[in-house]
Amino acid sequence: MSTALANERLRKRFARWDVDGNGLLELNDFQQEAARIAQGFGKPEDAPEVQALRDAFEALYAHLSERSGSAQAGITEDSFLRATEELLFSGGEAAFNRALGPVVKSLVTLSDANGDGVLDGQEFEAWLVAIGLPAGQAGEVLSKVDENGDGVLSEDELLRVVREYHYGRLDIELLG
Repeated sequence: MSTALANERLRKRFARWDVDGNGLLELNDFQQEAARIAQGFGKPEDAPEVQALRDAFEALYAHLSERSGSAQAGITEDSFLRATEELLFSGGEAAFNRALGPVVKSLVTLSDANGDGVLDGQEFEAWLVAIGLPAGQAGEVLSKVDENGDGVLSEDELLRVVREYHYGRLDIELLG
């Protein structure tokens, strides 16, 4: 595992989530990230799956702000790095799954156009585009992350992909 690569990705994650660019992660940044992703899918704000995504991002913010000790003032980049490094390297995979699992679950629900509970190539591409990656990369990325080769990603597989990416153990781009 590359701690340097993981830290680089965490810094990129911070910058991506700091929607207003004020150097702090605030609840509004997480709400705007959820809205941006939902907009990428063309979903209305009041759709149940969009509310679930917003709820998951708000819960993630609460978790990170509590771990960083920055609940009132917003989360600085240094506090974010400390909290996420603790989550990744001290808490381990189970802690990561607890923190990010609800976000991934809501992303799968939002992306799963045919309702079969998994993301096929088209749905995975829609997810990648909604999170900010260029269209056309899904096939290559899917072939790298689909461990069982069935051509689809389950919620558990996608959570593993996100986790492995943030641990620096997966050589693909997931942050756009």
